[in-house]
Amino acid sequence: MLRRELPLEGQVLGIVTIILTVVGQLMIYSASSAYAMTRSEFNFDSLYFIKTGLVYTIFGVALMLGLVFVPAGWLRRFAPIIFIASLIGLIAVKVPGIGVTVNGAARWLALGPITIQPSEFAKVGTLLIVAAMLATRKRPPNTVKELLMPIGLVVGVVCALIMVQPDLGTTIAVCLMVFALLVVAGTKKSLLAFVLGAGFVIGSLLIYAAPYRRDRFLAFLDPWAQSADGAYQVVQSMIAIGSGGIFGVGLGGSVQKVNFLPEAHTDMIFAVIGEELGLFGSVVIVALFVVFAWAGYTIAMRTVDPFQRFLAAGATALIVGQAIVNLGAVMGILPLTGIPLPLISHGSSSRIVILALVGMLIAISREPQIALPTARKRAPEPEPDASVARPARRRTTAKAR
Repeated sequence: MLRRELPLEGQVLGIVTIILTVVGQLMIYSASSAYAMTRSEFNFDSLYFIKTGLVYTIFGVALMLGLVFVPAGWLRRFAPIIFIASLIGLIAVKVPGIGVTVNGAARWLALGPITIQPSEFAKVGTLLIVAAMLATRKRPPNTVKELLMPIGLVVGVVCALIMVQPDLGTTIAVCLMVFALLVVAGTKKSLLAFVLGAGFVIGSLLIYAAPYRRDRFLAFLDPWAQSADGAYQVVQSMIAIGSGGIFGVGLGGSVQKVNFLPEAHTDMIFAVIGEELGLFGSVVIVALFVVFAWAGYTIAMRTVDPFQRFLAAGATALIVGQAIVNLGAVMGILPLTGIPLPLISHGSSSRIVILALVGMLIAISREPQIALPTARKRAPEPEPDASVARPARRRTTAKAR
């Protein structure tokens, strides 16, 4: 298949991704070095997290570059296989000897020296299969029955398997992604409102059902009243961000990351950025994600092929949506959900999946079916065929005269 040169939005997407990845590695080292140096399980090695992170980052970048040259048609062809493989991974985390349980959560698989999180790969499998389903429909689902069969059933199974782990944050990310796909598909507003209402009710029940989720939500409503208990992490995060001022205390100079701010190198890494790089650095990070969103949705909206459009829109919504949820939680605007900051937080599986999605986005931008922003020129009307005889003129005979 012939492909055109990489367009502006594809170039911007690649540049922003590389910048966020480099900044992420730098901030992971800054946020984790003191923590790793004081822990025996990390061999008192200040470079522990940056070493492991670099291995997965290099693999992720290689995967991204490889996917740039993979036609989107192949992704659609293998969507069912990828989805089934992701379901097997979600089930395998509960198998003794294979699944790894940490702090009561069974979310990881141990494959020799490598540990992966199947729920991250389930995001890709769900995205591909739902995009393929919507692309095969002549019109978007407009009734609850049409939505439930089969899209709702597929998403429900995935979310149920993820919640068994349990992992509410990843479940929210999957639901946000699928909702964005329904919006792009042109689903009726009344049905979208029903989906939002149902999601609110189910989410409320899930929060109420687990005491730790309920305490976390109540702490979000009044964090300073529970600064030593349920809202400790959020309060320490806000203290870190407030301590940074305009230009920060300098790279590596954070005080909160040492024995004050839990998960400083993962979910709460933006607080370290706010403290060390200040308001200026924080705004730059937010601006990079805004540019990422523009590039991703530009690719989606200019793509003629339905599957590619849904895939691009879903991938962009997943990455940007996770960034919004993480930033909101770190700043105390949203409840904590355990969603990492894409490309910046430490996390092997998450980084690989996001870099793979970026590779798919860039590949879609290179496809020749991209609609140009300018109006298409009308094709010139065909010249009349000279071989077709013109109707003979009526001749007047002498007798008629």
